[in-house]
Amino acid sequence: MLLTQALSLLGFACYPSALTIIQAEWNLSNFESGFLASSFFLGYVLVVPIATTLTDRIDTRQVYLAGGLTAGLGLLGVGFFANGFYSALLFLMIHGAGVSAMYMPGLKIISDRVTSGEITRHISFYTAFFGLGTGASYYFSGVLIKEFSWSLAFILIAIGPICAGILAWLGTKALPGEKGIFDIQMKLTDAFPVARWRKVLAMKEAVGYMLGYSAHTLELFATRAWLVAFFTYCASVAAPEQPFLISATLIVAFLNIISIPASILGNEMALKVGRHRWVYWVMIGSAISGITLGMSVDSHWTVIVGLAFIHSMFVMADSATLTAGLVISVPQEIKGTAMGLHSLMGFGAGLVGPALFGATLDISRYFGHDGWTAAYASIVVWGLLFIFYTQFSLWKNKRAVQ
Repeated sequence: MLLTQALSLLGFACYPSALTIIQAEWNLSNFESGFLASSFFLGYVLVVPIATTLTDRIDTRQVYLAGGLTAGLGLLGVGFFANGFYSALLFLMIHGAGVSAMYMPGLKIISDRVTSGEITRHISFYTAFFGLGTGASYYFSGVLIKEFSWSLAFILIAIGPICAGILAWLGTKALPGEKGIFDIQMKLTDAFPVARWRKVLAMKEAVGYMLGYSAHTLELFATRAWLVAFFTYCASVAAPEQPFLISATLIVAFLNIISIPASILGNEMALKVGRHRWVYWVMIGSAISGITLGMSVDSHWTVIVGLAFIHSMFVMADSATLTAGLVISVPQEIKGTAMGLHSLMGFGAGLVGPALFGATLDISRYFGHDGWTAAYASIVVWGLLFIFYTQFSLWKNKRAVQ
């Protein structure tokens, strides 16, 4: 399942890696470019409620397989047919819809089958492999775009999620008593299980983790969508006399991969110092490092990459803690629903992040600024607001060591 996690995300960075090329080719604004990055998450949030709720009722492997095939179809659509903003928007949404049936369902495949040991450690490794998958995506996307074209990159990388779906189906076994997709009757409440959502939202501990995950994913996905463009700007506009020694996509791939231990070690730290306290520390560090990174555009490339590394480590350091906290804070009978709502809120925020970042760039440049500092500030502020709200309202009666 760790391998399927990496394979399922091979298409994640295809568009961010090609963003500057597609922006110039289609004459897009920064907001339009950012919104195309957000369209992945738009497709994700439209499908994730039904995909994850179904995992409480049928064989989760069937949901995962369907997600892999759909994600691959979306990537193939971009590569073969996209020729402008709206066509790309449609196929990127299809790609996101497919991944929505893989990420949290994949985690549920694991959590339903782990019967001993510390479940949060399994979760931390699974979420950490998000970095491996996105890192590999940046690397292969960059190589394929450079050697061939951005459209062929989408076509070839579609193999990843398709193989992930097949591998999950063949590599795991159905649990006793699980039904098939054709053995149940679908209702509107399957897509919008309001009654079950209310049960989840009645648990303040769970709500806190979901809000924290929302702030985390908004910052994470905005950063992932714009980091290649940020490095490209620094290398070619801000400080052209200090060229980067390697390509922007290769640097981002490296940053994603080396941030993998941050999620795993972050969960271990949370077990020692307390989940609430660890999340607060990480979000403060992420805000400081993010704004500092945005201010570094005129610095030497080693400084810029070093700051990006620090920010990437902070962004990933609370990922497993937030998801594991949610999983262990809800009862088994609504776990799938809770994970679905967790993912819906998180990736819904991820939908906002890239577009908000791009819009802030446009507004800042309208007033004569380069905009990167303001753009980074616009995505890290939510973590600080989360700390304020939970510390003084939602978790105010909870001990920090929880």
